Amino acid sequence: MKYKIIDRYILGKFLKTFCAAIGLIIVIVIVFDISEKLDDFLSRNAPLKLIVFQYYLNFIPSFVNLFSHLFVFISVIFFTSKLAGNTEIIAVLGNGISFRRMLVPYFYGATIIALVIFIFGNFIIPINNTYVKDFERKYIKNRYQNNFRNLHIQIEKGTQVYIESFDNKNNIGYKFTKENFSEDNEMMSKITADQIKYDSVNDNWRAFNYTSRTMNGLQETLSRAFDTVLDLNIRPIDFNINYESVETMNYFKLKEYIKREKERGSHLVVKYKIEHYQRMLNPLAIIIMTLIGVAVSSRKMRGGVGIHLAIGIAIAFSFIVFMKVTTVFAINGNLSPFLAVLLPLVIYAIAAMILIKKAPK
Repeated sequence: MKYKIIDRYILGKFLKTFCAAIGLIIVIVIVFDISEKLDDFLSRNAPLKLIVFQYYLNFIPSFVNLFSHLFVFISVIFFTSKLAGNTEIIAVLGNGISFRRMLVPYFYGATIIALVIFIFGNFIIPINNTYVKDFERKYIKNRYQNNFRNLHIQIEKGTQVYIESFDNKNNIGYKFTKENFSEDNEMMSKITADQIKYDSVNDNWRAFNYTSRTMNGLQETLSRAFDTVLDLNIRPIDFNINYESVETMNYFKLKEYIKREKERGSHLVVKYKIEHYQRMLNPLAIIIMTLIGVAVSSRKMRGGVGIHLAIGIAIAFSFIVFMKVTTVFAINGNLSPFLAVLLPLVIYAIAAMILIKKAPK
């Protein structure tokens, strides 16, 4: 009976403090965001209804998901430090309840939040992001335009396409190369052009300053043309490798997209995989940071909540930095995307176990 009372008490404190922290931070973020974007809203006559219900209502879940483990960590430290300061933890331990048993309601609370974040991150937030991106394109940002650089695409087995840069507004590619290889990986033909432009009427491409080389053993055939038509079996959307679009894909679409981009030889596959693994594994960070938070803040210290929050924020900051470092190593180095996401979780899980072992009993 005493276990159930304490479990309900701690779990209630946990969830209430987390919701209060989320609500407070969201209000502050929205106020700053409105002050930053107010000129855009007014100059583009954004309707108040869309600002509230299309933009901010869909923006909030994404923000919560992004910083959920940090909010949970701060919430746990805040209310656990209060419990320690009021000697409530001493009373619990003195009543014959072990420290590990006291962790059970914390684990329940963290698991509930982690499951909600997992579902939201993989299935609900991608839908929300679709509405947010549509609103931003219409009322905040200019029509999306960018020059994508150094694009490598495998159209089919043995056929590679390279473009130095692509202007997605005018559908023009610069420094184009197409290479065909045999099954023995020998080059059979190579086409280059200074510029290619998509013809939407005829659904083909026009190549300018075109050069074609065809190899047949030791023989080579060369042809040139200032302006010619190419049938590349690709469209401009295949060059518009926009990372923002990944944010609007749910779990299944993202998994299928990664498979397709891997077959095409996209250089952004690593980033897509990191996004996929983060959605899968980051909810575990909520449980890990909860255990660390309890271990850090359960000891009554001079300075109370302030000292505990300072220590907690330092730990949380180091965790975020470590996650960013491993991500950079995966994108720019040889570290596996899965390990890049998993490694910080494993290290801080070990740290959590050590801290719990040394926590006051």
